[in-house]
Amino acid sequence: MTKLRIALYQPDIPGNTGTILRLAACLGLGVDIIEPAGFDISDRNLKRAGMDYLAAVSLTRHVNWERFEAWRQESGRRLVLASTKAAQRYTDFIYRDNDILLLGRESAGVPDHVHEKADGRLLIPMVEGQRSINVAMSAAMISGEALRQIEWSPPAPSLNVAPE
Repeated sequence: MTKLRIALYQPDIPGNTGTILRLAACLGLGVDIIEPAGFDISDRNLKRAGMDYLAAVSLTRHVNWERFEAWRQESGRRLVLASTKAAQRYTDFIYRDNDILLLGRESAGVPDHVHEKADGRLLIPMVEGQRSINVAMSAAMISGEALRQIEWSPPAPSLNVAPE
């Protein structure tokens, strides 16, 4: 089981949050919700999107950014931010097992003071003229790449030598 986590900064849309919780449950990832959220965390839409997977996810709620950031620093984890303002492609970043993948508000991303705390800022390349990819889809793409690097790397090459 990985220590990789997904953090949602003040999420706006319960359906997206529920989908991310379901993704996390299926992949064995923890989730941090940095409040205030734009909806009641017990909202029926969140429960509907997360279905019966909610009981299987390790969910931590943080009352605000400052509390989350204090916890993150105490735990020695890197913060990896998905952002349309980033320059580095998410596939070029080298992930670690205890990274926190941070996704911003659907309506506004994250404020500058949060950007400044990120140890890595990642971009999902898109065709020109498009605004952004859905936050749940972004979480799936980035966490999939992180897991590929962390857990599902190919085995070391074999040094078998054919007999002469």
